[in-house]
Amino acid sequence: MFKQRTLLPLMGVACLAGLAQAAPLGFLAALDRAERQSPSLAARSAQIDAARFSAVTADALPDPKLFVGVDNLPVTGPDRGSLSRDFMTMQKIGVVQDVPNADKRHARAVAAVAETDLAEAERRVERLRVRRATALAWLTRYFLERRLALFGELDQENRILAAAVRAQFSANRAQPADTVMPKQEAAQLADRRDELVRDLAKAKSDLRRFVGADADEPLSGEPPDFSIDPDHLRQHVHHHPELVVFEPMARKAQAQVQEAEAMKKSDWSVQAGYQRRGPQYSDMASIQVTFDLPFFTKTRQDPQIAARREELVRIDAEREAMLRDHTAELESELANYTLLSRQLDRVSQTWLPLAQEKVELQLAGYRVGKSDIAAVLAARRELIDLRLKRIEIEGQRAAVAATVYFAYGEGQQ
Repeated sequence: MFKQRTLLPLMGVACLAGLAQAAPLGFLAALDRAERQSPSLAARSAQIDAARFSAVTADALPDPKLFVGVDNLPVTGPDRGSLSRDFMTMQKIGVVQDVPNADKRHARAVAAVAETDLAEAERRVERLRVRRATALAWLTRYFLERRLALFGELDQENRILAAAVRAQFSANRAQPADTVMPKQEAAQLADRRDELVRDLAKAKSDLRRFVGADADEPLSGEPPDFSIDPDHLRQHVHHHPELVVFEPMARKAQAQVQEAEAMKKSDWSVQAGYQRRGPQYSDMASIQVTFDLPFFTKTRQDPQIAARREELVRIDAEREAMLRDHTAELESELANYTLLSRQLDRVSQTWLPLAQEKVELQLAGYRVGKSDIAAVLAARRELIDLRLKRIEIEGQRAAVAATVYFAYGEGQQ
């Protein structure tokens, strides 16, 4: 049984452990955790390791071959089946070493290095995909929580409005039905809050795909202010990770062309053997060199070379097509960013002040009997929509900025 002085430190440790597990989830922390926990990145890392191991033996000679056998074994006559009575019968053992030509081995080594570089480039693409998706999931949850937090203020304002309506009714300056309308407004707000709660649950589920159980922890900090420099991004669009992949892909294809061209040169092999005959005869040794004879290149090697060259053409064409796609996509995202920035400025500097002023004027008119409660609620509803819209536009602009940054900006500064 634990003594009290032993139990208290243990309880303290447990509390600290609980606090450590409940650490808030900041934006950069979410990206780091997503990288560490991503199974797709682990798969890409394994692919890189596999390519590196394969490159070690890419230009190595094939394993030698051992041969054993019997030459000139009699199958008829009195010596049939004998290994020693006929002087021509020999038991043999030896080795064969195939030697592909040097150009072919060199081309295979270059292709193996390019394969490793290709695997690393594909991992960079996957890393940015994970980071971008995690960033968007974090931002979605962040701005949903901001919209939900606004409903606390709206509920308080609604209670103040309901009290004002009751005061008007008590002073015989309002109809009995007016006291019901703030309650209806509160029910509408509750419906909208429930929709946001549903969307927030979906956002947490999406974030959980990348950071696991940490997605249920409270968020901390503000989203980063992504630097969006249109001119810089346009100049570096060809550095998009998906376009960089084509460089090692092209080197690998070029090495395969060289390997196909090297097939026009002879491979060769060397064979050394030892033959044992009957006791009355001398044993023998032999050595033999064999060369390939690539005489029919027009129907064998040349089509392979042409096929490999067409692969280079395909890679170049696909890279050009992707470059055009990303250029158009970048321009579209930059246009969206500009539009959302202007809308945000207009909502903040024009629409919201006007809507606030309208609510105040309608409420003042209602208090002196020059306006009805329906006009007050309509004006207030416009203000609520604009306040929610401002947060929504902020979220949309942050998502566009994150998309552009993680596609074209990160690592290009």
